[in-house]
Amino acid sequence: MHKIYYIMGKSSSGKDSVFKEIRKRMPELRSITLYTTRPIREDEINGREYHFVGETDLQKLEKKGCVIEQRAYQTKCGIWKYATVQDGQIDLERFDYLVIGTLESYQAMCNYFGKGKLVSIYIEVEDGLRLERALQRERKQKHPRYAEMCRRFLADAEDFSVEKLAKANVIKRFQNMEFGDCVEEICSYIDGLRI
Repeated sequence: MHKIYYIMGKSSSGKDSVFKEIRKRMPELRSITLYTTRPIREDEINGREYHFVGETDLQKLEKKGCVIEQRAYQTKCGIWKYATVQDGQIDLERFDYLVIGTLESYQAMCNYFGKGKLVSIYIEVEDGLRLERALQRERKQKHPRYAEMCRRFLADAEDFSVEKLAKANVIKRFQNMEFGDCVEEICSYIDGLRI
């Protein structure tokens, strides 16, 4: 039985770096390209980073029942939506997948495919260290946005509360204190489940 290995964690937990490294080490795990209504950036290619669609196109996919989960974010440029769509790219009869997302999107995917088809991979870092990492990263930005960094840090406490993680049955956790060790532990965990 093939599965979707679903990486999630609070901001500055290193989940994006972990995801990229696992993709390098385990290229047989397929990825799922999300849909978005945000404008395409100069260095992006439609279908690679995202499927870039208009609001009308996304609504048509919703009406067809193809949208598995969707999130909307209020930005300075208006509302941008991101969605996981069952457009034929997800074939659990034949392939395993590696995905990164939020606890909310994980739960929606569980509801759609069934909990037995998803494996949660929760990346955890002690809050003080996570805040230090976030601050170091923000300082390197041309225009640091410290208020947004703090907002995200505080929002994570609610979004990934002990109660919400328990309700979603997210039990297995991986400590990202040493990046290489964390990646190795996750790869071993995935290999063990794929036997």
